[in-house]
Amino acid sequence: MQYFHSIVLGIIEGTTEFLPISSTFHLIWTSKLLNIPQTEFQKAFEVIIQSGAILAVVFLYFSLLKNNRNLIIKVLISFIPTATIGFIFYKIIKNFFFENFFLQLVVFIGVGFFFIFFERNQKKEMLNKNLNQLTISQALMIGVIQALAVIPGVSRAGAVIIGLMFFHQNRRDAAIYSFLLAVPTLLAASVLDFIKTYPLIINHSENYLFLLVGFVSAFISALVVMRWFINFLQRHSLSAFGIYRIALGITILAISLVFFF
Repeated sequence: MQYFHSIVLGIIEGTTEFLPISSTFHLIWTSKLLNIPQTEFQKAFEVIIQSGAILAVVFLYFSLLKNNRNLIIKVLISFIPTATIGFIFYKIIKNFFFENFFLQLVVFIGVGFFFIFFERNQKKEMLNKNLNQLTISQALMIGVIQALAVIPGVSRAGAVIIGLMFFHQNRRDAAIYSFLLAVPTLLAASVLDFIKTYPLIINHSENYLFLLVGFVSAFISALVVMRWFINFLQRHSLSAFGIYRIALGITILAISLVFFF
């Protein structure tokens, strides 16, 4: 890995983490494009730099969390199913889903079609609830839905937003909740990967710098994207992201078939 790679991957992480386009998918395929070997450190790097995106959420929404204890409780309840599934299936996630590139492409494209189908059948007047009206049982179900995002290509943010819209939450609040739920989810994943790869990091002091550069890049880009995304959702649907997924997925699939078959 080079410092250029750290900057690029950090920007990709911060840009895609809070959009419904799967940051993990983009990190994996960007690494392939840059010809970065998928070593154990590289896999951990792609997870640990998510902490930069976490800091961006805390920076933007600290006052909201500070004055809303009930919202914090709901977020933590949503986190429980994701944490449980992530911990139990950690090895499968890392060794199967992260390595199965064809599955990632199929899921990435398939979710794009689902976004378009969902939005075409979604009545705008039904999206009339706010986070204060989110029930505990709904918060728990959102955590189950988010757990689907362990498969690269699904998108944690996309799963949460769609789930909340199903419960008639308005788009803005659905996006904000997905940001807030990212804090415990990404923090837990980052800490777990840091602990498991700590020996690799301390044996190569330069790895600390790679992580720091990726962290800062993710933080800055996440700040910009979150503000943009909130404004975007107040005027547009998720269909544009569905089209993006289909176009990018088919392009990558076509290129892969040309070069590998």
